[in-house]
Parts: sequence; structure tokens; C-alpha cells
Amino acid sequence: MSFTAQFLLDHSDTGQLWPGAPSLGQPALDLATAYQRQLEVRALRIRRGELPRGFKVGFTNRGIWARYAVFAPIWGTVWNTSLFFCTGKGELSLAHCAQPRIEPEVVFGMRAQPALDASLQDLFDAIDWVAPGFEIVQSHLAGWKFAAPDCVADGGLHARLLVGRRIPLRELARDAAQLDGLLAGVPVSLYKDETVLETGQGANVLDSPLRALHYFLSELRQCPGAPDLMAGDVVTTGTWTDAWPVAPGEHWAARFGAPLASLEVTFR
Repeated sequence: MSFTAQFLLDHSDTGQLWPGAPSLGQPALDLATAYQRQLEVRALRIRRGELPRGFKVGFTNRGIWARYAVFAPIWGTVWNTSLFFCTGKGELSLAHCAQPRIEPEVVFGMRAQPALDASLQDLFDAIDWVAPGFEIVQSHLAGWKFAAPDCVADGGLHARLLVGRRIPLRELARDAAQLDGLLAGVPVSLYKDETVLETGQGANVLDSPLRALHYFLSELRQCPGAPDLMAGDVVTTGTWTDAWPVAPGEHWAARFGAPLASLEVTFR
């Protein structure tokens, strides 16, 4: 089986699982090659008219690394066809998603391109807003059994992103140090209907969402051929809990602590 960019795009479009091999990561496709394959898929999607709207960062939560056998963060592209906004309650279709799961996260909106060799404060100065989010992730390998290069080639596992109420940055913090500590300490409870399934906090993602964003920016800029982070981009920074399976007809909620707002979603 040849896992070409067109093959990967076709399966992303249909939601069909990849046949055969349990891992693209053995033996030929290393992580660097997987990112190049992801960028080839990105080019195909742009060619057919889709617009990149930002990025997702995955596996920033060290607490789930051993569970999925992926031991470092990865990233992928968020699209105009996969990005949705709401003020607190949203609805998402799971059509053509492969084994979808839900993740409560914090999302940043960029007002400017970050400076070269950006410090945390430089990054803070480039942010426009902060919001709660639900990323719907997917895997085209059966049973969510994969290696890190599989996840990268599989679009960073991104399927959908629902962004909740956006809070202007300056309403939250005066500088990077304050935002860093604030978001690290925010708790979240993840509900399915009225049942709490798991709790987490911002510190779970590389010690804070701002630090996860900073790590991602460095990794992005080291990837040959990758686009830079630009004004208008959104970046979702990784799940605060495990990723939980979802299905049409279900209702989920993430109750974030102050100053973030809660977020609810119904799937169809």
C-alpha cells in the first residue's frame, strides 16, 4: 500500500480507515518525512479551494503519552471547513469523521505574526484573544493504535474545532507571566450529558497553554516548508483530559473555571 498524499486526503474525505499496515512509522516513514507528507496534503487541500485558518497542537498533555505511545507534541492544520465558532453552545456534524473523540482545550487567536525567536512576552504581545474550545480528533488507524509519524501524516488527527466565547487578551492579563500562571491554574470538568467523566487543568498541557503555544511556534519554524504563524490564525493547544469517544445524538460540556467560559456541543 502506498500512503501518498492523495491516499491520505481521500481517506480524510470519506472517513474510511487505512487498510493493512498497523503503522506508517515502520519502517520507512520517519517523523520528518511524515510532516512533509502532511504538507503535501495541505497543498492538495489549498489547490481545491480550502483555506488554512491556523493550527492544532496535539499530545501536549504528558499524562496521556504512555496511553497512546506518543511521547512528544505534534501539530497539524485547521481549515475553514473544520473551524466553527459559537458563544457557548454549538452543534457539530461527525459525518466522515474516523473514530471521533472529543478534547477540551484552550484556543488562541493571533493578532500579529510573532517575532523571530519570540519570548513568552513576545508571544503574548502577538495574541488577540483566548477562548475555550472542543477539538474533535480522529484516527484512520483502527483502535487508535498508531505511532507518532502516523498521527502527523493523519493531519495531526484533526477533524473539527469548535471555539467558544472569545475573550480579549487584555481582559485576562497584563503580561505573559500573569497569563501563563492564570491559564495553568484554570480547572475543567468534562461532562457527557450530566455525568462528569474527567477533570483536568491548564497545567496539564506543557505546564500551561501559553507554553504549549510557545513550544509549537518553535517546532513549526524548524519544519522545512511549513508556513509561519500569522495574524488571524487560531491555534488550539492540546487536551486537558483524555480524548473521549463521541457519537451523533450526544451532548457534551466542558465547565472551565474562571475566567474562561463553559462550552457545550451537541453532535449530529
